[in-house]
Amino acid sequence: MEKWKFQGNQGLKSSAVSVRGVFNVLMQSISKEKEVVHLCRVDPTDNPLFSADPVAAHAVSTAAHSGNFNGYPPTFGLPQARRAIAEYLSRDLPNKLSAEDVYVTVGATQAIEIILPSVFATPGANILLPRPGFPQYETRAALCGLEVRHFDLLPNSSWEVDIDSLEALADDKTMAMVLISPSNPCGNVFTYQHLKRVAETARKLGIFVISDEVYAHIAFGSNPFVPMGVFSSIVPVITLGSISKRWIIPGWRFGWIATCDPHGIFQKTGIAANIESYMEITNDPPTFMQAAIPEILERTNDEFYSKNLDITREAANALYERFKEIPSLICPHKPDGAMAVMVQINLSQIEGIADDVDFCVKLAKEESLLILPGVIVGLKNWLRVSFGLERSAIEEGLNRLKAFCLRHAKMSQQISA
Repeated sequence: MEKWKFQGNQGLKSSAVSVRGVFNVLMQSISKEKEVVHLCRVDPTDNPLFSADPVAAHAVSTAAHSGNFNGYPPTFGLPQARRAIAEYLSRDLPNKLSAEDVYVTVGATQAIEIILPSVFATPGANILLPRPGFPQYETRAALCGLEVRHFDLLPNSSWEVDIDSLEALADDKTMAMVLISPSNPCGNVFTYQHLKRVAETARKLGIFVISDEVYAHIAFGSNPFVPMGVFSSIVPVITLGSISKRWIIPGWRFGWIATCDPHGIFQKTGIAANIESYMEITNDPPTFMQAAIPEILERTNDEFYSKNLDITREAANALYERFKEIPSLICPHKPDGAMAVMVQINLSQIEGIADDVDFCVKLAKEESLLILPGVIVGLKNWLRVSFGLERSAIEEGLNRLKAFCLRHAKMSQQISA
């Protein structure tokens, strides 16, 4: 037998737990008898009621047809794009950002891929991630050899951070924590008071905050969206954002990194220099796409945003009310932001289901309904359910989900139902 000196990266296999990966597995399990209903992925373009604002298409078309943006862009992004993003973010911040505080990326996923390896160079360093959370952070951390520690979000307290859990995890090798608000996967929006407490805790621990704000301003309940950068005078913040969700254009793959740091701590500690060094070895968003950003950010009108919020609010409310009718499932928090919610499975009331993965595989096979197992986002025996679809698709999906739960309910549950 021939011997070769190379082999696949086994670490990649063990860390490659992703929404896309699970989605592909579930797609292989679906029944061929029914049309597939997707409550698994959060892609607003799945909802025909959503559409991109014509301003965005016009901006890209104008930039592309101008012929002025066919070359390579500057390493950190076109100055006009960086300046427009800084001005857009500064609308909600007490300490205004400059163009030099912003770096453009190929979506927020690339922003994660840049931040983690460029920041966590200390041997033995660890990062604190929310549970549940967005799996891309854990996957990227594993590839960087970075230790992950999870702090809990409390489902019966509007998914707030368990501050005691957070403090207990940190040590002298802890560099940062990640916070996601509005939250994918929980559907909550942190209050001003809670974010301030988190900032004060991070300051006490001597760590900075990576604030994932991909769903910024998609808040339709009683809590308004508050960017973590509001508290940057307390603790330095790195904000990750994109145009994917608020502008309904996730396929355009445009995002940013913004350093909110009025005291210059990232400069003093070398974090800013590390980000810039890593930017020099990554790819860039297309130049014409960068050129379109000022018009997209400045000319999209409030009516576009409010219409989409109304659609999302209606879908979230309908989803939450329907879950009250489905046996064996518990939705502890009415969603008030983002486009997904967490739902707990009461396995003691179900027969023939081993765990959340088994639940979702059998659901796909029996009902052609795709829902994400909670273990993928850090909570075993929970489900993450998307409501970024039109009302009729949600109703059909929940009808199938209820039928599935009744079919697998223990006899006592069937009698009570």
